[in-house]
Amino acid sequence: MQVFKFGGASVKDAAAVENVGVIIKKFLEKPTVVVISAMAKTTNKLEELVNAFFYKNGDLTTILNELKSFHFLILEELIPDKNKTIYTDLENAFVELQWAVEEEPSYSYNYHYDQIVSMGELFSTKIISAYLNDIGVQNIWADARGIIQTDNTYREGKVDYTLTDALVNTQLLPALKQNGLVITQGFVGGTSENYTTTLGREGSDYTASLLAYFLNAEKVVIWKDVAGVLNADPKYFKNTKKIDELTYHDAIELTYYGASVIHPKTIKPLQNKLIPLYVKSFLNPAESGTVIKDSDSRLAIPGYIFKTNQILISIQPKDFSFIAEENLSLIFSILSKHGVKVNLMQNSAISFSICIDDEPLKMEGLIEELQNQFKILYNREVQLMTIRNYDNETVSKLSENKTILLEQRSRNTHQMVLKI
Repeated sequence: MQVFKFGGASVKDAAAVENVGVIIKKFLEKPTVVVISAMAKTTNKLEELVNAFFYKNGDLTTILNELKSFHFLILEELIPDKNKTIYTDLENAFVELQWAVEEEPSYSYNYHYDQIVSMGELFSTKIISAYLNDIGVQNIWADARGIIQTDNTYREGKVDYTLTDALVNTQLLPALKQNGLVITQGFVGGTSENYTTTLGREGSDYTASLLAYFLNAEKVVIWKDVAGVLNADPKYFKNTKKIDELTYHDAIELTYYGASVIHPKTIKPLQNKLIPLYVKSFLNPAESGTVIKDSDSRLAIPGYIFKTNQILISIQPKDFSFIAEENLSLIFSILSKHGVKVNLMQNSAISFSICIDDEPLKMEGLIEELQNQFKILYNREVQLMTIRNYDNETVSKLSENKTILLEQRSRNTHQMVLKI
């Protein structure tokens, strides 16, 4: 048994979907669950829709029409016969989306975000499942909202392992035994009250690893537009190197520091059952890619990770007291309340600095609450650079002619917050 995951770039248009069909047919040598993301930039467009609905800062009708036109054009290229039931299915899905934005907002932004943005994965999987059936690749479409069960933490659903395990065995496994190929959604889950949740931005990798864990799969393959895991982002470095093999330890370190090729939560479920993860190119599927597995061989080459859109916040007690357990406890309780994850932290006697993602919806409330308790200074539009397996020459070269606002290093990792 195996689990495949295809991201938005791999299903960005009709030609890309056809390529996915070729890959599935070629590598369908055993029962397979295929996890699929929303098409191309659909998630971004749905986020625009959420903001237009919740904050009234956009034209709902225009955005809806753009989304609908985009998906139906792809469907028409893949399945020209408009009498096929997929046309009704997709129309009904868009009716569901329209219902979600018809009434005035009645719950939190995060709740409405999940009900709306999750529709992207439903659109893509309905189209792709119908296309595969149309070309003779028989499959069963499964609704991940009825399988991946979470709590009510919208936009960052915490998975209920016990309930999800039971549903995988009663819902997903029988479908696999019946057909051998199941198409489902990444990123989305459901609650006991039948509300939709999401697992965090780019969470489809996490979905694939969860399903592999519960199914005791032999492997997971994440299909990307790169040859495998690279030691740096090609957007910043010209001479990147493909890493043929990574340990779970190195992989989770890279994702924690911000490497975007794999979602940070992906590794844990796989490591727990020693399931190997392959990162391969959907453009060149015959190539070996990168394998992440249990191994004693640690990464030797340098790895470079850049996180942009960061904010560096310096927190100081108003009464000049030490940054000790009491103040740290208060700071972290405020961070937790606002759902903020710390990318880097550093403290001195009377100052505690954190580098975090500059998310507008969280920052205003976070900074206001911190200012009620502490003296706050902050720098926006900064960049966090992390170098794994660094050397001093590389650090000097990368920081040349740049203003370093904060710097720290350990035995294997060097981090700098740079002013852009």
